[in-house]
Amino acid sequence: MPRFCPRCGAILKPQKINGEIYLVCPRCGYKVKATEKDLQSYRVKTRIKHTEKDRLIVVRDEDRVRGLPITRDVTCPRCGYHEAYYWMVQTRAADEPPTRFYKCRRCGYVWREYE
Repeated sequence: MPRFCPRCGAILKPQKINGEIYLVCPRCGYKVKATEKDLQSYRVKTRIKHTEKDRLIVVRDEDRVRGLPITRDVTCPRCGYHEAYYWMVQTRAADEPPTRFYKCRRCGYVWREYE
């Protein structure tokens, strides 16, 4: 179990100082020499192993738009087509409405609309 600073209550973090390992408070600077028992609680107990296939993520353009809703209520500013995929993202403060993005189904142009 990690140790806490007796002065301010912050969690102590292991840090190597002059070849020795100490538990140091990042808030107030308190430090104490770490024991082997202390270091056991800071060690990673499980390592996740990934294959090369797991590490590589390939996202094709078709994969990103598959499943997105389609609207016929907009006109593409580039080609004039009247069908587009759309999605909404909260790009501003939480108390403001989200931004709606569109992607033309014909030419692939992406534009946004603020509400």
